[in-house]
Amino acid sequence: QVQLEESGGGLVQAGGSLRLSCAASGGTFSNYAMGWFRQAPGKEREFVAVASWSGSTYYADSVKGRFTISRDNAKNTVYLQMNRLKLEDTAVYSCAAGVVVYGNNFREYDYWGQGTQVTVSS
Repeated sequence: QVQLEESGGGLVQAGGSLRLSCAASGGTFSNYAMGWFRQAPGKEREFVAVASWSGSTYYADSVKGRFTISRDNAKNTVYLQMNRLKLEDTAVYSCAAGVVVYGNNFREYDYWGQGTQVTVSS
């Protein structure tokens, strides 16, 4: 059983930056792909980014060029560096772990964190 805990959310002005962290415990972190998803009020959960067990990455078009996912297998942690934040990036961001094929579908993931709120203000 893998436990995931996100941190680093908060309130930031548009154009600013935040770095989210997701610490994993209880499993073999390097076996899993790690994904970030987000959900805004009244909207469906949305794929943000995924880092495979080997470190290859894939991004949603909406964040490509602004967000960077990375992982540190020695620290059992995955990060999401978010730059040039926009109002529409406001959401609860959750990390997930799983043995995935594509990584952009939340149904591929077995373990989820509780989420951390990111609010972008004008």
